[in-house]
Amino acid sequence: MTTTPDLVIVGAGPVGLAAAAHAHQRGLDTVVLESGDRAGAAVREWGHVRLFSAWSELVDPVAEQLLRPSGWTRPDPAAYPTGLDWAERYLSPLAAALDATGLVAVRLGTTVTGVAKQDRDRMVDSGRDEAPFTVHVETPEGPARLTARAVIDASGTFGQPSPLGGDGLPALGETAARDRITYAIPDFEDPQTRDRYAGKHVAVAGTGASAQNVLVGLQQLAQQHPGTRVSWLVRRASTGDAFGGGDNDQLEARGALGQRAREVVESGPVTVLTSFRTATVERHGSRLSLTSSDGQTLADVDEVITVTGYRPDLTWLGEVRLDLDPVLSSTTRLAPLIDPNVHSCGTVYPHGAAELAQPEHGLYLAGMKSYGRAPSFLALTGFEQTRSVVAAIAGDHEAAARVELVLPESGVCGGSGQFDGQPTEENGGACCAPADADLLTIGAPRASSGCG
Repeated sequence: MTTTPDLVIVGAGPVGLAAAAHAHQRGLDTVVLESGDRAGAAVREWGHVRLFSAWSELVDPVAEQLLRPSGWTRPDPAAYPTGLDWAERYLSPLAAALDATGLVAVRLGTTVTGVAKQDRDRMVDSGRDEAPFTVHVETPEGPARLTARAVIDASGTFGQPSPLGGDGLPALGETAARDRITYAIPDFEDPQTRDRYAGKHVAVAGTGASAQNVLVGLQQLAQQHPGTRVSWLVRRASTGDAFGGGDNDQLEARGALGQRAREVVESGPVTVLTSFRTATVERHGSRLSLTSSDGQTLADVDEVITVTGYRPDLTWLGEVRLDLDPVLSSTTRLAPLIDPNVHSCGTVYPHGAAELAQPEHGLYLAGMKSYGRAPSFLALTGFEQTRSVVAAIAGDHEAAARVELVLPESGVCGGSGQFDGQPTEENGGACCAPADADLLTIGAPRASSGCG
């Protein structure tokens, strides 16, 4: 791998591919690096989850222009796709269309292991701004390296789930019990998944939209298998506004999910344990017991589903100079706009290159990666991010400084946005997941996976 493109984009998810479409429009020689074997690999991980966002908010306008000559037909703008729908009907065709241009290369199965300034570690000042980036990767053929004038990290956060432990670190015994712990929304329609949870005592940790999805799914399972029991572990003192805005939520599907979850908790096979911050996980024969930091114990647990959010992987950025918020791990200039202690989705205005640029000239974080642990990411916001960032890389600073997106009202994100003493895992709907991700229950990330 000896090419020297103008731009390397890390991640072939919704934001990474949107960035590539904008780069193509501006004539930039671009390489997209994706660790998965298909475009939108992270989105496919939660492909069974239906998004809260309609197709009208999930297609980048420039990407659509690129797709049209191939015969691509935009799905019904009012329909709500699953993650798999999004990947199959938009992300994969977009990756193929980009790769066919000759100006953008989409390299699958390629994992970035490090980024640096050529011939300069993080300590060296001399000539740093002028030096190109070196990007180290693992490919199916072995390790390789390429250089680039600019780098956009749109790798998302989906692969880095937050742990069950209440202090942000794995609880004692959590790692040893990982075979009994799931860190995403299970596909309860899958026969193997049903067999795993049916008739079992399942503990669910988390209070965002992902947890709501899990509670509803388990309730449906319990209707078919009456022995199924659910214990909902809530880190704060009450469930409070954990069910979202209900009828006041501008995202109708998300409000309906919250209302359904509330009904499940009030009438279904769910026991709520509040102020439960897991400190230890112990095995007792074939079952687990969980103990909170205040001494509460939940015994005879068969399975644990942990949906407590995602966090960015910064390990491979260790040799570049970063300016990140100490709380959120988001870009520093973006942090005041997205801090879930004071903002909901609807109060985060569109932003771009100025807020996403790093101290290294030509390095930008975009998509869920730029939000760090904050949950309030919008797919539309990510598209605006990439438009601005690519304009800046192309030298069009006037376009980079413009705001070309007016966000719709996105409704209630859950009170202050602070759940369980940390940002909510609610990566769904207008608040990207899941998530769950920004990238679950955008239904998960609004994508994803992180959304990036």
